[in-house]
Amino acid sequence: MATILFDEIVFGPIKSRRLGVSLGINLLPVNGKVCSFDCLYCECGLNGAFKGGRLPKTTEVLEALETKLISMQKENIVPDVITFAGNGEPTLHPDFAMIIDKTIELRNRFFPNAKVSVLSNATGLDKSSIFNALLKVDNAILKLDSAIDETVRILDRPTSEAYTVRKQVDLMKAFKGKLIIQTLFTRGEYMGQSFDNTTEEEVSAWIELIQEIGPESVMIYAIDRETAVQGVYKVTVKELRDIAKRLKAETGIHVSVSG
Repeated sequence: MATILFDEIVFGPIKSRRLGVSLGINLLPVNGKVCSFDCLYCECGLNGAFKGGRLPKTTEVLEALETKLISMQKENIVPDVITFAGNGEPTLHPDFAMIIDKTIELRNRFFPNAKVSVLSNATGLDKSSIFNALLKVDNAILKLDSAIDETVRILDRPTSEAYTVRKQVDLMKAFKGKLIIQTLFTRGEYMGQSFDNTTEEEVSAWIELIQEIGPESVMIYAIDRETAVQGVYKVTVKELRDIAKRLKAETGIHVSVSG
């Protein structure tokens, strides 16, 4: 089982497959995972593998970020993006909205050309503070791995029984195009349940929802690191490119591929 955790509040900068030179911010415990999904492919492992761990205080986050930005400026290291990611779902931090506001202020002071991005599974969009905070960032990168509830239940394993794809799509539509959709394509089996979001049924339904949401772009990608459980398999770059080509042809929406 994978247990690759970010052991710092601010980490990197790292070279991201999708975002370029990325300075990461982890709003979750540095010694554990906290998430509203429990994805089979998560490099951080499954939620149940960790006990305890506290969320960093807002002051700790902002002090660590400012210190790192000062250091990068002195060393002439320029980030393309400041990315909220880390050990789980960043919007679960109770001060997420405030931290976004302060991060934008720090970005404007030190590296005004850097983008502020958030990688989120979108489960917090029904909270106005989170929704409004995500509208303020340059890149709200929101997950949609399948158009079919059953597949999401098997692959992404949302912790809330109230989760539905339809609810998520309706909330995503409220961004009026100011968002990026991210989708991981994979197949496999876990505890006797098989999954494959690359089938004709899956891809057709997914494209319909992408068109309905109308994002500014879509990121599709394959597994790149060890997964939380065995039995989750990497799809080929050719498969990703075929899906991307079809999405572009049917919707006109820009799509990037990371294999």
